[in-house]
Amino acid sequence: MFKNKPTPTVNDTSQKHPSLNVISEGTKIKGTITSQDDIRIVGEIDGEAICKGKIIVGPSAKLDGNLTSVDADIAGRVEGTIKVSNKLTLKETAYVGGDVYAKVLVVEEKATLNGNCKTGSDANNYKSEIDEKIKSGPFDKKDSLSDKSNKDSDSSSSSSKDSDKSFYSDKIKVK
Repeated sequence: MFKNKPTPTVNDTSQKHPSLNVISEGTKIKGTITSQDDIRIVGEIDGEAICKGKIIVGPSAKLDGNLTSVDADIAGRVEGTIKVSNKLTLKETAYVGGDVYAKVLVVEEKATLNGNCKTGSDANNYKSEIDEKIKSGPFDKKDSLSDKSNKDSDSSSSSSKDSDKSFYSDKIKVK
């Protein structure tokens, strides 16, 4: 009459990576951000944001640099070139100071776009550019943490802490 049914799992997150990276309000980053997953920016970035998913720029966010992704929703301020291989949405609070390339562009009333705009099927060419930028990001196989620490341990002229500090400061700076 009563059978033991296996309990269904909603999400098995033990083997999965997080699906969203957040740059919180009050956080300032200088450097290039690359991600396989989505990025939500609410703080400030002085550099480039590259993503194989969707980049969401919140109303209080500032990005002073280029944005390259598959999809993007902009509600904050972006000063740089935006390349989106699929859909770019500019919300009413968005300010974009730079050129825009997207397959589909949605601009809400009151959004500001100061730059050239190119839309259509040519934007699919940016998928390969996104893949290339992700592969050549700051933490690719040629420059992995383990390789850097092995090189540092071989060097007797500098301490490990100093080497790690300069390694990280070259990649991302958080204020």
